[in-house]
Amino acid sequence: MFKELSISSSKKSEFIDITKRVQKVLQDGKVKEGTVILFVPHTTAAVTINENADPDVQSDMIQALNRMVPENKQYDHMEGNSPAHVKASVLGMSEIILVHKGELLLGTWQGIFFCEFDGPRTRKLLIRTAQ
Repeated sequence: MFKELSISSSKKSEFIDITKRVQKVLQDGKVKEGTVILFVPHTTAAVTINENADPDVQSDMIQALNRMVPENKQYDHMEGNSPAHVKASVLGMSEIILVHKGELLLGTWQGIFFCEFDGPRTRKLLIRTAQ
């Protein structure tokens, strides 16, 4: 099964919890066992798995990435969004998650986040399942 989700961000940097949307894709596709592959076809956005119980974790992640890759440094890329490219590469463009009995096999506190670093924008998330 293949599915494309549209994800809209409202800020320059934002972690958007997409766990329920991915789970719904599995339910709609009647996927019971296997894996789900998530892929972000953009160079200034990423996908990651992290805690979704406390929203402070997402803001802490953004703050840490901003400290690691500051906006106010000299970059050669002419578009002015080099920090977004670096942050996306640090987190990565894909995740593979196991599926069992129709459910994502995530830990108790884990959620899936689409990570925007050059927003606000409307982006794509590509989903492929394998059984």
